Amino acid sequence: MSEPPEHNDWHHIAADEAASRLAACCDDGLAEGEVLARRAVHGENRITARPGKGPVLRFALQFVQPLVVVLLLAGVVTAFLGEWVDSGVIFGVTLVNAVIGFIQEGRAENALAALARSVSSEVTVLRGGGKQRLPSTELVPGDVVLLAAGDKVPADLRLFRAKELQAIESALTGESTAVAKHGDVLPKETVLAERSNMAYAGTVMITGRGAGVVVATGDRTETGRISRLIAEAPDLTTPLTRKMAVFSNWLLIAIGLLAVLTFAVGMWRGSSAFEMFMAAVALAVGAIPEGLPAAMTITLAIGVSRMARKRAIIRKLPAVETLGSTTVICSDKTGTLTENQMTVRELYAGGVQLAVSGSGYSPDGQLGSGEQIAGAARECLLAGVLCNDAGLTSDNGRWEVVGDPTEGALLVVARKAGLDERSVLKTCPRLDEIPFDSARQYMATLHQIEGRQVVYFKGALEQLLPRSVRMLDADGQTVPLRQDEVASAAREMAGEGLRVLAMARLVGGPAAVLDQSSADAGLEFIGLVGMIDPPRPQALAAVNTCHAAGIAVKMITGDHAVTALSIARQLAIAQAGESALTGAELAVLDDQRLCEVVRTVNVFARVEPEQKLRLVRALQTNGEVVAMTGDGVNDAPALKQADIGIAMGMAGTEVAKDAADMVLTDDDFAAIEAAVEEGRGVYDNLVKFITWTLPTNFGEGLVILAAVVAGVTLPITPLQILWINMTTAVFLGLMLAFEPIEANVMQRKPRQPGTPILDRALVWRIVLVSLLLLAGSFGLFLREIALGQPLAEARTVALNVFVVVEAMYLFNCRSLTRSALHVGLFANPAVWYGVVMMAVLQALLTYLPLLNRLFATAPIGVRQWLEIFAVGVLAYLIVGIEKRLREHR
Repeated sequence: MSEPPEHNDWHHIAADEAASRLAACCDDGLAEGEVLARRAVHGENRITARPGKGPVLRFALQFVQPLVVVLLLAGVVTAFLGEWVDSGVIFGVTLVNAVIGFIQEGRAENALAALARSVSSEVTVLRGGGKQRLPSTELVPGDVVLLAAGDKVPADLRLFRAKELQAIESALTGESTAVAKHGDVLPKETVLAERSNMAYAGTVMITGRGAGVVVATGDRTETGRISRLIAEAPDLTTPLTRKMAVFSNWLLIAIGLLAVLTFAVGMWRGSSAFEMFMAAVALAVGAIPEGLPAAMTITLAIGVSRMARKRAIIRKLPAVETLGSTTVICSDKTGTLTENQMTVRELYAGGVQLAVSGSGYSPDGQLGSGEQIAGAARECLLAGVLCNDAGLTSDNGRWEVVGDPTEGALLVVARKAGLDERSVLKTCPRLDEIPFDSARQYMATLHQIEGRQVVYFKGALEQLLPRSVRMLDADGQTVPLRQDEVASAAREMAGEGLRVLAMARLVGGPAAVLDQSSADAGLEFIGLVGMIDPPRPQALAAVNTCHAAGIAVKMITGDHAVTALSIARQLAIAQAGESALTGAELAVLDDQRLCEVVRTVNVFARVEPEQKLRLVRALQTNGEVVAMTGDGVNDAPALKQADIGIAMGMAGTEVAKDAADMVLTDDDFAAIEAAVEEGRGVYDNLVKFITWTLPTNFGEGLVILAAVVAGVTLPITPLQILWINMTTAVFLGLMLAFEPIEANVMQRKPRQPGTPILDRALVWRIVLVSLLLLAGSFGLFLREIALGQPLAEARTVALNVFVVVEAMYLFNCRSLTRSALHVGLFANPAVWYGVVMMAVLQALLTYLPLLNRLFATAPIGVRQWLEIFAVGVLAYLIVGIEKRLREHR
């Protein structure tokens, strides 16, 4: 067998030459011996499954995240101190954190396995001069495959015979209508979606018969190339994980510097090295936010639960926050922004243009203003019903088309006008037909109607209009053909992105046989039908909300440019005067030029899978956080490459779902709006937690440092620090994860990807509260010592200052810009539950003898409590005043 041409050149050579290059025989197929030899070279016709991360590795990777490393460091430090119980608690928190992440990410990447399933089926082939039915996995290049309506194409084929053959290729190309197939040679530059002499693995034949020679199997098919694109796309870090990594690194540096400073100051003051080492360790334990990794995981998990109620299933935890960071949504058209159901929108008959309401395959809606349809309009609908091979079915209120979606749309519009195809076919039986052929570009059927033989024609306007000499007027009377008027109406429909079909008839004599000469001339033109795959009703509002939130929406589709632009304009994705960039134009752009183009172009049409991938990468190069939506096999590589891949749960292929980070259960683009809002709310709550927890950690570190500098006993011990950090994180800080989404969240612009988690205002607030904790805790500790109180009581006062100030500060953190009264004191009941639980724990720590012995605490009196609460109230008021001053500025 000679060396085959490149994968994208088969359409450019004749079928017999393709067979010759493959050493194949179109009449007899391959001999069995040759099949075995080729299978030894090419292997089975299946997509190679590439191994993913095993469960052990995926679980181990949960422990290498920066914040988890910080948590492990805290566990090691406490173990070094000999506090095995505390160390066990920290390691337990780490383990719980890892298990939650492991379970949430437990679904391994199985996109390649789904691709393999998508081409696995039974197939009819010619071998040794006879037909055989065998599994598609046994095909080899050079095999001759016979196709019929309903067959799933098992490999990439160069067609050499096609009789009324049509395929649905939307999963691969994004083309929403059926594609007619033929065996003619096409230009080399023909794009994938227009290679009508090829049949590609995984697509489905809906009408006709044909045959083709296998030119590619397994990984060499177009589907196989997509599988490689999926495998090659890296697993990207999310904006949250990137920011948390930077934040953790700075946190570790700050903790390290404070610990070194503490040790150095103590040594300078003449303290022993061991004593100062223990003080530095105490400072490190205090400064490490042990509860932060667990808080982040739980906050994200709560977001996942909330999104599930909004019909969005999250496969990976960080994807929740990534949605909130999104700056660009790249959306597929077919099935994502549109219904993926062809719908008649306009009817032109008898010089009258009628609009059609309703969308999809449901017959709800009406033609025109709902009046009785008669004359040319009725005849046009009748032609669409009779010259039709499709069927319309309903299952629990869900309408579906059996056959060509275009023909199904004609049945739907007829039902809207009161014509049921079943009763029409009974009264007007079909006597003969000329099936649709891509060369003829029309279909004709012969019927007996009220004693007359009538031939109805349905097809391309350029084929039927020249054959017509008369037309029907609005009353159904025959009048001279107004050709220019008809052509103008057709151009107007096409300009709106509608697919235009022409209807004509021939009222003949008693002959009951139909041949092609029947359509040579003398037809009566009936009318035009304009149809389109319409936008989803909720999509316009969703796009407008995204724009208001500062999120750009771009359409990337394999469909025609005119159709794509029409839908984009209806959805406000493109404005009047904007043009679409086609795949052919995109192919000649280098990466630098493409990065410039994607900033301004909003519609990309006739785009191939690799080009979708290039577009996503170009946007990411520009610093955008990209969400990509899609449902087809052709969308999968871009879904994986995007920062957040969003697949359709109902119409989406398994390949798309498995490559995505999020799946919409009802395929509604509008659900993305709710998901983005939830993502922003989750990020807000994470920032609130960080803003709340860091002052405690830095305050504890500052108290240790101040004690070393002053040369006094440590006001709080490492074990007491662990108590504060762990209990307050669980019972106070985590309550912020339940905070409702703030009302203005979708009026903000997206966060810039490079901005840090904490801005200057929040850093200043953290410093302010840390200093308040230092002054209050250290000040009251020194006061108790000065009053002659025992060390245990003084430390208990210092410890409770931290808890009370944290509880008061928690209410200030429910909104980072507004007061607790503004957001509603009881809008988040979890905060109150947490405060009550924390109060109970502190009472036990202060007055229960067992805990007194374990944590070196002691009971304190009313005076001390009043002083502690005075510090807490003062801290609350100071932070509230700071927020008010900043808001006014």
